[in-house]
Amino acid sequence: MIDFYYWPTPNGRKITLFLEEAGIAYTIKPVNITKNEQFEPAFLKISPNNRMPAIVDHEPGDGGGPLSVFESGAILLYLAKKAHRFAGDTLRERVAIKEWLFWQVGGLGPMAGQASHFVRFAPEKIEYGIKRYTDETMRLLGVMDRRLAESEFLGGASYSVADMASYPWVFAVVTNNMASIDALTHLSRWYEAVKARPATIAAYARAAEVSPPK
Repeated sequence: MIDFYYWPTPNGRKITLFLEEAGIAYTIKPVNITKNEQFEPAFLKISPNNRMPAIVDHEPGDGGGPLSVFESGAILLYLAKKAHRFAGDTLRERVAIKEWLFWQVGGLGPMAGQASHFVRFAPEKIEYGIKRYTDETMRLLGVMDRRLAESEFLGGASYSVADMASYPWVFAVVTNNMASIDALTHLSRWYEAVKARPATIAAYARAAEVSPPK
């Protein structure tokens, strides 16, 4: 059983995508970041950076006691090894999947997150910040589009943790009207395919259980 410390942000949604795809039993432990619950001392013991998501695996592979994991990319790789799925079957697949997973963690997520902040949440409208981060987000989406012109999924022919990591950020860009991906035909094809997966639908339904739409 996995305890999943979660709030429905793009980084949180990555993990529900995996858990639903792999059919791993999990219990959601809501961490309401709008109330700063991520800074509570008990959560700090699980996530030293006071950031959600995090997990506690009560049945780790070494047979030892409960094991906590923080950082979304590390969690995805941990769960992929646990489930023996979604991280590639050959050396070249594993390399490509890790490349695109790290690309998301180091690039698309931070840049789209900053764009969202300046467009939607900043107390004053700062055009420089809006332009800088939306332009970089669009550049990165263009990188995705070029990759997906030559490959069905980011890591190759099979759906993987690289796709699970990137989809929630593309979803956020699209649904928050931060940018259009209509002209990025390969990215749009991938986006609709991932969106239609039963596990994606189930994962996004879990978000409504934790933080119902207003």
